[in-house]
Formats: sequence, C-alpha cells, structure tokens
Amino acid sequence: MGKTTAEKIFDAHLVNEPFPGTKVLRLDAVLCHEITTPIAIDDLIRRGKDRVFDPTKIKAVIDHVTPSKDTKTATQARILREWARRNDIKDFFDIGANGVCHALFPERGFIRPGYTVIMGDSHTCTHGAFGAFAAGIGTTDLEVGILKGVCAFRQPKTIKFNVTGTLSKGVYAKDVILHIIGKIGVNGATDRVMEFHGSVVDAMTMESRMTLCNMAIEAGGTSGICQPDMTTVDYLWPFIQGEFASKEAALADYSQWRADADADYDQTVEIDVTTLEPTITFGYKPDQVKTVSELAGTRLDQIYIGSCTNGRLEDLRIAAQILKGRKIASNVRCILSPATPKIQQEAMREGLLDIFMEAGFCVTNPTCGACLGMSNGVLAEGEVCAATTNRNFSGRMGKGGMVHLMSPATAAASAIEGVIADPRNYLN
Repeated sequence: MGKTTAEKIFDAHLVNEPFPGTKVLRLDAVLCHEITTPIAIDDLIRRGKDRVFDPTKIKAVIDHVTPSKDTKTATQARILREWARRNDIKDFFDIGANGVCHALFPERGFIRPGYTVIMGDSHTCTHGAFGAFAAGIGTTDLEVGILKGVCAFRQPKTIKFNVTGTLSKGVYAKDVILHIIGKIGVNGATDRVMEFHGSVVDAMTMESRMTLCNMAIEAGGTSGICQPDMTTVDYLWPFIQGEFASKEAALADYSQWRADADADYDQTVEIDVTTLEPTITFGYKPDQVKTVSELAGTRLDQIYIGSCTNGRLEDLRIAAQILKGRKIASNVRCILSPATPKIQQEAMREGLLDIFMEAGFCVTNPTCGACLGMSNGVLAEGEVCAATTNRNFSGRMGKGGMVHLMSPATAAASAIEGVIADPRNYLN
C-alpha cells in the first residue's frame, strides 16, 4: 500500500514513538512571532533553559501588532527581539523588515517540500502548500521545539480533495476553499490532513496554493498539503539553485514527497468547480457560506484587503484590476495591507498602490493587526467588514463586529459599490 505525503514526511522525520500512535518528529523549521512566543520564552527562562536547539532553524518576526500600539505590545516585541539577539537568531525580522509570517517565511525560501514546520499560530498550515507538514501548536510544544528541535504528534489520517473542472472568471482559490469548508463543515477535517489534488490545484500558482492551505484549519485540519511540482521548484529556484544541477533535478528530488497513486486515504472528496460562483461567509463560522448572488447588496462599513490568506502580490493585482480608474463608495472605508515589504515595494513599482490610493484606500504597512482585531482596522460594535482574511468568528476584528470572508476580487467590487457586490461585473 502506498503512502500519503504526510505519512512519508512522518516516516522520514521519526525520532521515536514513546506511546503507540504518538510520534516524535525532528523539526526542520520552528517559526515564531511576538504574540505566542514570548510566553514560551518567559517559561524557558524561568526553567533555566534560555537556549535554542539550532539558531539557523528558528525564524522569528514581529508581525501581529507592528509598530507596537501600546506598552503591552511593545513589551512583547522586546521579549522576542532580545531573545533573538541572545540566541544569535539571524533570521529575525524586526520593524521595517517584517511582514506577515505566513507570507514572509515562504517568500524568504525557508519552507521546502518534505519539511516539518511548527509555529504557535493556527494558520501555520499555510506552508503545506510546498509539500511540507506544517502545523500550529500550543505553548508547551513550542517550548520543546525551540529547546530540542522535536515535536510530538498523533499521526493524522488524510483526506484527499480532488479539485477538477475549470474556474470561471472572477472565481479564485479563496472561493474554492470557502466552498470546500462549506461542504465539509468546520469539523469536517478535524485531526486530518487536507491533501489537495486535481487539475485545478495543479494549475494554481504558489500564492493560490498557499491561500488554499491557509484555511485548512478552518475546517479543523491539522495541515493542508499540495503536491510539489515544477511550480514549486520555480518559486523556490532563487534559493535552491546552488543545491541542484537543474530544475529537473530539483523536481526529481522533491517528487519523493508526492503521495503515491495507491495511498490509503480516510476519504476522498470530489470537487468540480466548473459552476462555482464567488463565495462569501455570512455568519460567524467559516462553513456558513453563500454565493455572491445570494448576498449581493448586504451593507458594509469597511473593506479590508490583506492578511496571510490574501495579502500577496497576486491578490493585490487581482483587486487593482477591478479598482483601476474607479472610486470606493462614500459609505465605506477601505484598507490595504500588503503582506510583506517586498510585496509592498513591487506593488509600488507596478503602480498598484497608486490605483488603491486613487480609489480611496488607506494603504498601511505589512501587519496582521486588523485580522485579529488588534490594530490597523479594528471594527466598532455593530460594524460589518468585507475582508480577505481567514476567520469570521464573532468579534474577530473587534467586539460586536461582523466579518464576511471573500476573495480580493469580491472585496474590490464591494468597495466600489459599498455593499457586497459581484466582481464578475467588473471583469471583461
């Protein structure tokens, strides 16, 4: 019997199995940010264990509230900053060089096929887009990862999602994953890996695959995984060209992590996206979804484009295509937060930021702040936001606020009309 991608990675990284079914894995990357890591740092200090297993395998960033908004967040940033200095962590990204973690770290080439990756952040599943096993973990596991370079997991079963058909104009990876979550529910992939296959996924860019995997956690998934292919190699080539004689050699090596044709899956879910419409959440759970046709005209107070889900250059280009030469409605305020400085610079060079600003958007620095209601776009009670983020829990972007999750295209069209609007009306 063949193996899934996760099974292959578990086998290759197994250190020991202290209890039946509990597997201790060697880690390739431990990712850290200033919201969850300082708690682990303080505990390690109290235990007299202020050290790291390998400073080259730890990547750290200040991204959730940046620049700091108050003394508390400044203290959290200082704890991470001083820890990185004490432990000679070179890949630490402070204010000015920082970006949203799940966009910045792949952009820097830190994630590779076959890797094991952990972080004290639920959307760590994003990195599975590269054919890695990447999972969000709690404080205790993070401490062990930092100190020993290992993490214990119950080996998850895998659900295969076979995504076929043809995406219509105005329909993107965000619509696909919202549709999938709506189909299987927020508990549909609990303790499972969501492994994405099919012609639609094969045709996606790495940016789109990251969007797909980013929201695996919203269906309860431990990780989302795409199969490494030449698209993966092309994205990583600037970082790996010294390791391989050619792209074909890199592909041959990375193909070892592709699932076997006869792999045993917990279940297989067939998704034909040919008739899929732009999809939006409507309640306070990510599986509460409707089509844009059903929700068109719903009132809005704010539009937010950014986050680890949809703040990449591809997303900005999609939204700018709709916004070019148009103005936002007078009843809404609109915020753009490019996910990394590199994305922001490239968007500036391409004239994308001009398009957003001329339309009436406020362009902010890279930050996670608005997504979890901490800064740079917090909602007042009773306000409604159209957002390209990943979570629509009650109060997520501000106490008493509501969030409708959608693609950058749908968010841009909604900014123009001031209510939820169909992006297909603006795409020739």
